[in-house]
Amino acid sequence: MYHFFVSPDQIGEKEIVIEGPDVNHIKNVLRMKPGEQVRLCTGLDKMDYRCELTELSDETVRARILWVEENGVELPSRLYLFQGLPKSDKMELIIQKAVELGAYEIIPVATKRAVVKLDARKEEAKRKRWNAISESAAKQSKRMIIPAVSRVMSFGEALEYARDLDVKLIPYELAQDMDRTREILARIQPGQSVGIFIGPEGGFEEAEVEMALRQGAQAITLGRRILRTETAGMCVLSALMFRLEEK
Repeated sequence: MYHFFVSPDQIGEKEIVIEGPDVNHIKNVLRMKPGEQVRLCTGLDKMDYRCELTELSDETVRARILWVEENGVELPSRLYLFQGLPKSDKMELIIQKAVELGAYEIIPVATKRAVVKLDARKEEAKRKRWNAISESAAKQSKRMIIPAVSRVMSFGEALEYARDLDVKLIPYELAQDMDRTREILARIQPGQSVGIFIGPEGGFEEAEVEMALRQGAQAITLGRRILRTETAGMCVLSALMFRLEEK
């Protein structure tokens, strides 16, 4: 069943009026007809609206609400991925997979070893593209929210942004104690907020790691192999997903 997002003001007592780009997608790409069903949600809460299409025009699609239920798709914890800016288009892949794995928000971080430098104009265009990828991935994976991709932050700004999170993790190639890492992950409980700091291709500078540790981050190891930046975050998110996924 196809899944679309709507704004709260599009939801009425008995029907939902779909507007914007999804109208063309429903009508001309998917060629859906009255009587077919769709799943709709606002991207702001866990309410899942099961609807039946009733009327399709060039400007709007009207859908009758069949029933509403609270969906348990979302993880019980908010996972924040602080991703060091990677080269090329790797960020697009990282965002797509992070959303599929349950990330709540993705924060691009300009670390000292990040090769990519974005001026204000380029950043605005990139953020628009990145958030579109997040929305597409959220639809595909049946998420109830659209994880936001924030503005690019400096490493110091990112640490400040993460100050009040319950747990902060920083995978670091010099961290070696896998038993310690297992203990740290095992202590994370549903409901806790978790920040995951991932370096760019060149990794973190030692001073950045020390700064993170001073502000409460815990260094963990991801094994004896060196993972690419686009793999490391997915490794941690996967481990947390299995740890936190409700039965």
